[in-house]
Amino acid sequence: MLHHVELWVPDLSRAVREWGWLFGRLGWLPYQEWEQGRSWRAGETYVVVEESPAMTAADHDRLRPGLNHLAFHAGSRTDVDALAGAAPGHGWRPLFADRYPYAGGPGHYAAYLVNSDGFEVELVAA
Repeated sequence: MLHHVELWVPDLSRAVREWGWLFGRLGWLPYQEWEQGRSWRAGETYVVVEESPAMTAADHDRLRPGLNHLAFHAGSRTDVDALAGAAPGHGWRPLFADRYPYAGGPGHYAAYLVNSDGFEVELVAA
C-alpha cells in the first residue's frame, strides 16, 4: 500500500485552497500542518503539499519526466459528475472535456482535472 506522496508547490496558500477542497470532497481528512506544508489523509495513506525552500524551479509540467497525475477513487458516477461540475470554482479545470466521461476509454468513467499549478488528477467512478 502507498504510504504517502509529497508534492512541491510554488504557492502553499493556493495549493491548500485547491487541494484542500478536493481532498475534503473525497473524504480525506486534514492530517499535518506546518509553516511550509499541509497534508491530508485517507486511511494509512497521506498526501503532502509543501512550498519547500529547496525547490529549484517554480513550475510543474505533467508532460515532462516525473509525476503525470494522481488517480483517486471518487465514488459513483453521480459523485464524479458533481466533482467535475464544481471543480472550476475551486481552481481546477477540465482536461479532455470533449471526451468526458470516457477519456480513459470505453467503460472507464472518470473526470480529468488540472489545477493552477499544472497538477493533474483523475477522479474515477466505482
